[in-house]
Amino acid sequence: MIKTRIILIIACSIIVWLLFLLPKAVVENESQLEAPADSVNTREMPAIGHNEVSETLSKSINALRGKYFQSPEDKKNSIFADSLADLYSEAGQFDSAAWFAEKTATFFNNKQNFLKAGNNYYEAYTFAMEPKKQAELAEKAREYLGKVLVFEPKNLEAKTKIGMTYFSSNPPQGVAILREVLAEDPKNELVLYNMGMLSIQSGQFANAVQRLETLVEVNPNHLQGQLLLGVAYMNNGARDKARAQFEKVKKMDNDPSVQSTVDSYLKDLK
Repeated sequence: MIKTRIILIIACSIIVWLLFLLPKAVVENESQLEAPADSVNTREMPAIGHNEVSETLSKSINALRGKYFQSPEDKKNSIFADSLADLYSEAGQFDSAAWFAEKTATFFNNKQNFLKAGNNYYEAYTFAMEPKKQAELAEKAREYLGKVLVFEPKNLEAKTKIGMTYFSSNPPQGVAILREVLAEDPKNELVLYNMGMLSIQSGQFANAVQRLETLVEVNPNHLQGQLLLGVAYMNNGARDKARAQFEKVKKMDNDPSVQSTVDSYLKDLK
């Protein structure tokens, strides 16, 4: 369904946006750093911005905030905070969502609430523009997702997100964590996608092709992976493969932002 595909585009584009905001230090052979190749032909993936907060949602948030700050009972206060975290998350205001989710997690001290806090801090991190704010949110994300791993060491999604938070401060450590995840789950879509993107950023196009070809074998409907594979082919000199790949993506989704992005790549290949 188109709606499902759009949600996929939004989710993946958050990751892509974060990677485009990273410092121009990148990973060579997935373990060392060097400047990205000047010849990389890539541009921002199609994305859909956050919707404005509806009046109804805004009123719900304000009403619940009043109850939260007026409640003297820790348990009731924490329940209000949990609901506020959900509302702020729905509104796309992940920093506020994370703050309230942390209040709940601190009180209930369980895996479910640690995961909610960690995920919200991670989402807030991906949108942070200022390095200081980004570092603070990354640390919080690692803190709460790390608590999840204490309860559930095999939670590879939490581990992957922890790894991703290091790419704005310590890329080698982030790569090491992602490689650990791949060792446990060679078909992990989130890791394959991000390693493919990082390989493109560092000019390692053959590595990018390998990662992304594996990704689309695992999940042929991974729209962003299919699109990024075309970029990898194009930058690796496989123009015919790139052209065929972009034409494939055009048939996968009729969303105007996807069509526009693909057309711009095809124009470059003429």
